[in-house]
Amino acid sequence: MGYGFTIVQAWLLWNYTKALELMDSCLEDSCVKSEVLRCIQVGLLCVQKFPEDRPDISSAAFMLANKGATLPQPKQPGFFIERSTADTEPLSRQEESHTENVVTITMMVGR
Repeated sequence: MGYGFTIVQAWLLWNYTKALELMDSCLEDSCVKSEVLRCIQVGLLCVQKFPEDRPDISSAAFMLANKGATLPQPKQPGFFIERSTADTEPLSRQEESHTENVVTITMMVGR
């Protein structure tokens, strides 16, 4: 599956209250399910369609670190592509909306 499909799958499973199906079954006995759901929820908050709806990094870290913090319900992701039953065009040929994040890391090296 491609990157966009994973977000769509997570979004759909979240909406059907089946988000734990995203977790690898080998982790079922060794994890705290409420923490897994919280991570999925924060992840979905971070990929919402409109940038102003997305939390900044410090807010996302706060949400992950504070179990008592109430989290908003995520809105539709920006990578979500709806298909109608009448749609015969293969998904890979449909226009997708995306954002591009560029990161530059500079490492200082002494002489």
